[in-house]
Parts: sequence; C-alpha cells; structure tokens
Amino acid sequence: MTLITDILFGAAAVFVTASLIAVYRILRGPTMPDRVIAINVLGSNVVIVIALLAAAIGEPGALDIALVYALLNFLLSITISKFTVDRGEVL
Repeated sequence: MTLITDILFGAAAVFVTASLIAVYRILRGPTMPDRVIAINVLGSNVVIVIALLAAAIGEPGALDIALVYALLNFLLSITISKFTVDRGEVL
C-alpha cells in the first residue's frame, strides 16, 4: 500500500462516519425536510465512498456504479420532496 492509498481509505472511513451521523438524523429527524436532507447527505456520502474506494483499489468500473447511484439518489430526493409537497407538509 502506498501513502495515497492509505489517505483514500482514511477519507472513505471519515465519510462512512459522517454517514452514520446522517443515519441518526434520518431516524430521529424532527421534521420530514430534515429527513430528506439527511437521506440526500447519506446518498452523497455513499457516492463519495464508492469513488474513493474505486480510486484506492484502481478499479475505474466502480465509478460507473457511483454515477448510477448518484442519479438514483437525485431521483429519490426529488420524489420524496414532491410527495412531501403534495401532502402539504412543507412550511
């Protein structure tokens, strides 16, 4: 392992820890918008972790997975937001 690989794995560990905080906010969020934002943060962190691990192990094919996951995360956020607006729970 090189120093760069160690740094990439360390950064991935930091984002995994941040994801755990987002999971806490999803479970305990007092409002629906808090939960939507936490889900978006969690999805973004997963994309970042996949990209960091792809760079660390030298597997560029994993970046395609990260890209698809980012698109799904975006669609999920839009869907939840639209559902929340339709139910009249915004502001």
